Amino acid sequence: MENILICDDDKEIVDSIELYLEQENFRVIKAYDGFEALTALKTNQIHLAVIDVMMPNMDGIRLIKEIRKKSAIPVIFLSAKSEDADKILGLNLGADDYMTKPFNPLELIARIKTNLRRYMSGDEISNLGIYSVGGLVLDENSKSCEVYGDEVRLTPIEFSILLFLVKNKGSVFSIEQIFENIWTDYTDGFRSDNTIAVHIRHIREKIEINPKDPKFLKLVWGVGYKIEDAVFN
Repeated sequence: MENILICDDDKEIVDSIELYLEQENFRVIKAYDGFEALTALKTNQIHLAVIDVMMPNMDGIRLIKEIRKKSAIPVIFLSAKSEDADKILGLNLGADDYMTKPFNPLELIARIKTNLRRYMSGDEISNLGIYSVGGLVLDENSKSCEVYGDEVRLTPIEFSILLFLVKNKGSVFSIEQIFENIWTDYTDGFRSDNTIAVHIRHIREKIEINPKDPKFLKLVWGVGYKIEDAVFN
């Protein structure tokens, strides 16, 4: 049974989400501000967190910064703000998904399941294997990544994007193609070309020696992105 952390200062929202999740056989851990959420993360094995952005004491922005220091669990942001800039901010901070209030609880459950499938290695339908490109190594079973022997912590969506490109080494994929292959379970309303760009930048920051001069994850101007063997001049 997967443990889902729900953190929101609105207790009615927390209780409502808990009701739907329990019907799907999830165990719910409840918190009402960032400090309570951090305590819950220390005392429970959390598989996914749903976090409100605006909360007293410690808001969702500060909370996800703390989470990402130690964990790559999927994080879904909830916010009353619907502007693209706010969604991009959430992604920049390491969120895997973003929902605007008010939201359809059934859609939230669907997104929780989608993110868990990416995160939980036993639930993903794939061939077991290790994929390498030069010094970059991805283990599809353990969802782990190493660059020249050093472990790199990727979020589930970052791993999915990188794995997709590594499996298709040398092929160039447009933003449209990457979106369609990675976000197939999301609604069109979540789509933004900037979403891909943000995740690509995060991946580069983690796997490249110099993200401004990437050796693995290359941009082909006017076309898209590709993975190739690192070549150092």
